[in-house]
Amino acid sequence: MTARHAKPGQPPAATRALTRAATVTRFAPSPTGRLHAGHAFSAVRAHDFAASRGGRFLLRIEDIDQGRSRPEHVATILADLVWLGLDHEAPVFQSARRERYAAALDTLRARGLVYRCFCTRAEIAASQGAPHGGEPVYPGTCRRLDAAEVAARADAPHCWRLDMAMAVALAGPLLWHDHGHPVAAMPAAQGDVVLARKDAGTSYHLAVTVDDAAQGVSDVVRGIDLFAATHVHRLLQALLGLPTPAYHHHPLLLGPDGERLAKRHGAPTLAALREAGEDGRAFADALREGRLPTGFSTANA
Repeated sequence: MTARHAKPGQPPAATRALTRAATVTRFAPSPTGRLHAGHAFSAVRAHDFAASRGGRFLLRIEDIDQGRSRPEHVATILADLVWLGLDHEAPVFQSARRERYAAALDTLRARGLVYRCFCTRAEIAASQGAPHGGEPVYPGTCRRLDAAEVAARADAPHCWRLDMAMAVALAGPLLWHDHGHPVAAMPAAQGDVVLARKDAGTSYHLAVTVDDAAQGVSDVVRGIDLFAATHVHRLLQALLGLPTPAYHHHPLLLGPDGERLAKRHGAPTLAALREAGEDGRAFADALREGRLPTGFSTANA
């Protein structure tokens, strides 16, 4: 058999094949409501990034919030992806991976990097205003509790927070790459983030970091609204000795009112479009080509 030679400046065929096979992206919705066009916009991008490189496209159901997650929303997510023509591997459910998150938390606890927090949301909100309309930065109230008081309240409801100052000092300077460009990680601005919620045993930050590493995700394709969270994820990767994927944060899809689409704001759902007889594959192709629904636009957060 005649050997194939690489073009000038191109790696050997075996290396190119390995690179394609190593590309892994994921779409990770929460089953707390129906998907809307913004989710489709992100899912299409993540799917096509992997497909164009001969890689793998994963579906992860982020259902750690058992109080709000619903099986019927999982079924709708699966139907929506079929409607869009986005093939994916068998879904992984975060609710089945709690032992992994507990082990990661134990690692950080053993290094003295997390502490119990007994504060309620109302107490935190009252302590200082939320910056830019977002979640208030935790003032570190429980970090200053002495060991005797913590021990006395150990059975009271509590979450676990990262001691951000200690973690940043331990990790040192960090960076990640976004669309190929280096970004200096600055997680301190997020304050002492929650790593294990009172009601879930983990948090978005910890679960997504552990899962991306465990599933071999090489490229994270997601909305620019999660850019700030990446600073925290990069820090956790360093603290837990996990690999850092490449990131590709994309603009958000905005509705006719100029606001980002959101479940809680009643954004039109993919299920409604499907039930109205819309062609899902044509809808996905339109998103690929930048042909957005009438009145819709894109913008960075």
